Amino acid sequence: MPPTLTHRLEYAALRLFSGALSLLDVREASRGAGAFAELGYAPLGIRRGVTERQIAAAFPDWNAEKVEEVARESYRNLGRVAIEATVLSRGTAKDVLDVFGPSPSWTVVESALARGKGVILVAGHLGNWELSGAYVAAKGVPVHPIARGMSNPLSDSYFRRTRERLGMHIMHDQEAVRRVPRALRDGHTVGFLSDQATVGLASTFVPFFGRPAKTPRGAAVFALRGDVPIVMIHAVRQKDERYEFVAEELSVTHTGDRERDVDDVMLRFSQALELMVRKYPGQYFWQHRRWKHQPDDTPPELREP
Repeated sequence: MPPTLTHRLEYAALRLFSGALSLLDVREASRGAGAFAELGYAPLGIRRGVTERQIAAAFPDWNAEKVEEVARESYRNLGRVAIEATVLSRGTAKDVLDVFGPSPSWTVVESALARGKGVILVAGHLGNWELSGAYVAAKGVPVHPIARGMSNPLSDSYFRRTRERLGMHIMHDQEAVRRVPRALRDGHTVGFLSDQATVGLASTFVPFFGRPAKTPRGAAVFALRGDVPIVMIHAVRQKDERYEFVAEELSVTHTGDRERDVDDVMLRFSQALELMVRKYPGQYFWQHRRWKHQPDDTPPELREP
C-alpha cells in the first residue's frame, strides 16, 4: 500500500530531527537526542506509567526517586539509540569502532566463528542494540540481523538503509526460514532481538525478573537445528560515554526433546539478559510492555504490573 499522509508527516519529522542532529559529531548528537527524548518522560508523559510500573516491579526494593532516575535514563538512552546509528552510518567502519572502548569478550565471537558453522547472535533491547550488530560488521564479520517491517514504509526503508550503510545485511522475518540457513552455511552471523513478543512469531514463556514473559524462540530453533553456537551480544555504554561490546556464549543442550531444548536455551538467554539489565538498568527499553503476553494460569501476583 502507498504511504498515507500520516506516514509522510511522521517520516518528515524523523528526517528533520535526524538531519539536524547529524550536523553534530556523534557524541554531541547523542547527548542532544538523549535530552530531547527525556521530554517524553516529562513533561509529555509518553508511556511514563508503563515504564515506571515495570521498573518498580523488576526492582521492588527501590523507592520512587530511584525508579524515576532510572526511567529518565532509559528515555535518554532511547534517544541516543535513535540517533547514533544514523550519524555513524555516514562514516566508516573505523568510526564505529572508535565509539567503543576495549571489548575483551570479542574473543567469544571469534571462538564461535572458528567452529565453521556460523553463529547465532541474540540480544535484548539493552544499551545500543543497533551498534552491537554494527560492531560485528565493523570487525569484518558478515552479520545478517532479522528485522520486522515497520507499519510506516517510509521509516522502514530509512532505517533499513541506515543499517545497511553500517555494513549489516538486513533480512525481514518473512525471509528468515529461507535465508538464515544459507547465511550460516556461509560462516556468517545472524542476529535476533529476542525480548519482545510479536504476534505471529513462535514463542515460549520464560521468567524475566520472576514474571513469565513471552519470548520469541527463533534463535534457539536455528541454533539447535544446525548445531550452531549461540552468543548473546550487547553494546553497553560506559562512564566515559564509549561502548563496550559484551559477548557471552549460551550453552545448547541436545536431550532429544527439541521443544524442551528450545525452551532451555531461551531460558538461559532470559536469565543472562536479566543479569545485564540489573547491571545497566537505565539502558533497558522499559517503554515496551515486556509482560503484556502471559499464560492464562499466571498467578495474580506475577501478572503484568
